[in-house]
Amino acid sequence: MISLRQLEYLVTVVDEGSFTRAAELLHVTQPALSHQVQALERAIGAALLERSPRGVTLTPAGRAMLPHARAALADAAGAVSAVRRAAGLSGGELRLAAVYSVSLGVLPAALRVWSRRHPGVDVRLFEHRHADELAQAMAGGQADLAIGPRPHGWSGPVQTLGEEEFVIAVSRDDPLAGRQAAEARLEELRERRWVHYAPGNGLADILDRACAAAGFQPKIAVRAEQTASAPILAAAGLGPALIPANVVPAGYDGHTLKPVPGVTRELTAYTRAAPDALSAAFLDLLLDTTRERLARPW
Repeated sequence: MISLRQLEYLVTVVDEGSFTRAAELLHVTQPALSHQVQALERAIGAALLERSPRGVTLTPAGRAMLPHARAALADAAGAVSAVRRAAGLSGGELRLAAVYSVSLGVLPAALRVWSRRHPGVDVRLFEHRHADELAQAMAGGQADLAIGPRPHGWSGPVQTLGEEEFVIAVSRDDPLAGRQAAEARLEELRERRWVHYAPGNGLADILDRACAAAGFQPKIAVRAEQTASAPILAAAGLGPALIPANVVPAGYDGHTLKPVPGVTRELTAYTRAAPDALSAAFLDLLLDTTRERLARPW
């Protein structure tokens, strides 16, 4: 079965002349983009693209396929435009609430695509330090859609987005960075001083629980108020930091390792009642972009 997403990937690769540039534009990993193009080729039964040192070129089958792919995407865009006008998606305000790490990690890619598709919709983002704080604000009517860890005892609809993996961040000259295997047992770090989080930050609880499961309480070199500060401080050599893998910035100056045992957290999106048209449309987009963002092969 051919999907519109596969056709969009094909057209973008052709227009950009590069899988790398297309992946950056689409906010997906290059392996994920290549996988989808290969799946399209298998469905068609023919190779559509050829790679060469000068870039990407279309095969004869690809040249035959391209105008139909463009036409299908144009038809789909026209249909979306008609439905959006009917459903009120061409204007209004979408209010989102999220924990800090989500607004750094999975949310920016979704918001970028959303802004291109729905330029007439204003977005207001509320950020929170802790999952409980987020749920309380959501229950009080602050936002239309909340994105964060699963809320305890929530009575409204909750949609799982995926499992968020955590990594240990250290400086490039840290002894752990020289290991052939990019992993470290947490119990090895019992004597290290950590880049911790301020008590109000929900990631502080995650680090404390992970270390407690490994049999120790983390010693503290510094506490970071902002989630974004932790990987920077770790890269500067202040100590290891436990951070969501999806918040590691591109071109990170430090080094990351997989903790053993692994540390994960379920990410969800939730509303007080059945989502309205704007919230439902954003949730569909968020599900797609989050799957790509959380897929981090080791």
